[in-house]
Amino acid sequence: MKLFLIILLVLLALSILRPGFGFKSQRPSHYGGTAPEFDMKTHLNGPIISEGMIHDLRGRMVSRFVAEMQGTWDGNTGTLAENFTYANGGTQQRLWNLTLKEDGHFTATADDIIGLAKGQVSGATLSMTYRIRLPENAGGHVLDVTDWLYLMENGTLLNRSELRKFGIKVAELTATMRPVGN
Repeated sequence: MKLFLIILLVLLALSILRPGFGFKSQRPSHYGGTAPEFDMKTHLNGPIISEGMIHDLRGRMVSRFVAEMQGTWDGNTGTLAENFTYANGGTQQRLWNLTLKEDGHFTATADDIIGLAKGQVSGATLSMTYRIRLPENAGGHVLDVTDWLYLMENGTLLNRSELRKFGIKVAELTATMRPVGN
């Protein structure tokens, strides 16, 4: 019985850490032919409202937020200003600096991002990976983040993000993003 439990725990750990399963198994190429086509200069431009929640590793909702965003572009460089208001009354600001590259690739920076965020647009999706340092009031942890944005036919973006520490999922974010007025 003890051996069975150990084997079961090892298999569970491998399934969690192995990138071939679940959320982390997605690749931009999986969505290459999907429509409508995601265009960062169009879909991350102007005023955007986002509503979302964060779940902990047990799947329990631990935070809710509304974010007012403003995207602007000058050629292949853009900014996305995010102003978050959390259900507990807390606020947070982030300014993404975006640079479009060839073949749907892009890079991004922000003050709480460590190094360079890297992403790709493919079909109706945008994916991005980066390392983020949480604010001190949230523990100051450094987490690895994988973001996926899925463009819906009505222009709404569905955002799903996984946050990991030492390769283990510690939180998940889900949110909608839609142009103000929609």
